Amino acid sequence: MSGIAIITGSVSARSKTAALAARIAARLGREGFRVTTVNVRDLPAEDVLFGRVDSPAVADAVRIVAEASGVVIATPIYKASYTGALKAFLDLLPQFGLAGKAVLPLATGGTLAHVLAIDYGLRPVLQSLGARHVLAGLFLLDKALRLGEDGALEIDDELGSKLEEVVRPFIDSVLREGLPLPARDVAA
Repeated sequence: MSGIAIITGSVSARSKTAALAARIAARLGREGFRVTTVNVRDLPAEDVLFGRVDSPAVADAVRIVAEASGVVIATPIYKASYTGALKAFLDLLPQFGLAGKAVLPLATGGTLAHVLAIDYGLRPVLQSLGARHVLAGLFLLDKALRLGEDGALEIDDELGSKLEEVVRPFIDSVLREGLPLPARDVAA
C-alpha cells in the first residue's frame, strides 16, 4: 500500500468540495503521506456510466484506490444524497475494493437537512465495499465555505478545528495499519 487516495464526487470545475479535497490533500501531505486525487468529473463520463473498467483512465483510477492505505471521499450532497457521479465510480470498484482501508467521508451541502446523508447514504456503500474502518465524517454547510480568488478554500477557525477533529483520527487509523511514511529531510 502506498498512500492516500482522495476521491471527489463533485461535477463542477470550480467546486467547494474539490477545494476541500485539496485542503485535505495538503494537510495529509504535511504529515508525509503521498496523496493522489481522483476527480470523478475528469474521468471519461461514458466509460464510468457504462462500467468500462478496462478503459485506461478508469483502470488507473481504480488502481489508485486499490493501492491506497486510506481513502478520503469528498462529495457534495444534492437532493439528500451524494452525487450520481461518485456512485457510478464506486460501482466500478471490485466487490471488496475498500477492504483493509480506513475511509474518511466528507460532504458539503446547502442545508442542515442533508447532514445525515453521510450516515444513511454513503456509509452503507463504503461498508459494503469492505472498508476496514469508516471514520466519523463531517458535513460542511456551503455557506460556511468560501473559495478564494486562487480557488483555495477559506473556512473559519471553528470549522477548521472540526475538520482537524475528523482528519486526525483518520491519520491515526492509517498509521495503525503500518503505512510507512517517507523519510523526511532533516535540516543540518
